[in-house]
Amino acid sequence: MSAPITSSIRWDGVAVEITYRKRRWHGDVDHIELHVEQGQIIPVTETGYKSHFLPAGIVDEHGGPDAFVRAWLDQAAQSKDWKARKEAARQMSLF
Repeated sequence: MSAPITSSIRWDGVAVEITYRKRRWHGDVDHIELHVEQGQIIPVTETGYKSHFLPAGIVDEHGGPDAFVRAWLDQAAQSKDWKARKEAARQMSLF
């Protein structure tokens, strides 16, 4: 097991903190954790925190944790549910 890799990206105006661990628990899975500031939303979590396990090597195949998370968020942002959540959040900010 290697030490965690931490980084931050800005996606759709939201700061996303990423913690990536290769070969979690010496197994065949990698682990990604996402944190966003309270009150901010991203398409893969309603709470601002996401823990995600995936087969070892997938993150590296996407060019590392930052590129993987961007692709993951971009894909999730295409869903009707996300578009509705984002619109609802935008409407609430008008008042």
